[in-house]
Amino acid sequence: MFKVAAVVWLMLGTVLAGVAMVVIVSVPSLYDQGFKYIPYLCGGGFAVAIPLSLLVAWLMTRPAEVKHLDSV
Repeated sequence: MFKVAAVVWLMLGTVLAGVAMVVIVSVPSLYDQGFKYIPYLCGGGFAVAIPLSLLVAWLMTRPAEVKHLDSV
């Protein structure tokens, strides 16, 4: 599960850091102090992606529920 979580974390962390970067660049009040906010918010995006990637990996690797016709 942790190998899957590592791959998901790389993708999800990059997406969340990119979203944070777009927010900083597109909001004029944040753009003025971008050098201060960019490292914190992009690092925060990668930090938030850790528990989310563990959740996604757990959902991807758990056995699927099989419904039998007898139980209907």
